[in-house]
Amino acid sequence: MSAPEKTENAPREWWPALKTGFACRCPACAEGRMFGSYLKVNANCTACGEELHHHRADDAPPYFTIFIVAHIIGAMMLWVEQHNDALPIWIHIAVWPVLTLALMFWFLPRIKGALVGYQWALRMHGFETAPASKIIGETA
Repeated sequence: MSAPEKTENAPREWWPALKTGFACRCPACAEGRMFGSYLKVNANCTACGEELHHHRADDAPPYFTIFIVAHIIGAMMLWVEQHNDALPIWIHIAVWPVLTLALMFWFLPRIKGALVGYQWALRMHGFETAPASKIIGETA
C-alpha cells in the first residue's frame, strides 16, 4: 500500500495550532510572530507568509479572558481570606485590582492567539486555502 496523498484540505491538528497560537506564534510554521502590536494580528506571517487576516476573533477573547481571570482571582481571594485572620482592607484594595489587570493584560493576547490558531486548524473564515505542506509537523 502506498501512503495517502496530501490534499489541499488535509486535516490540521488543532492542539498544536492552539498551543502555538497561545505562544503568539503563527499556527502554520510556529516561527513568525502573530501580532504586529498588542492585539493587532499581522496580515501575513513574517516567517512563512501564511495569511492570518482571515481570523474572526471578535468578542470571544475578552469573554474567555474574563472567565479565566475571574476564576483565578476569585479562588485566590477566597484562599487568602481563609488563611489570614485579619488582613487589612487596604491590602485587598491595593493587591486585587492590580493583579486582576496584570492577568487580564497577560492572558488577552494569548487567548486571542489561541483562538486564531484554532480557527486556522479548523479552516474557518478563509483559512481553508492554505497549502497542506505548511502544516506543523508535516513534511512535503
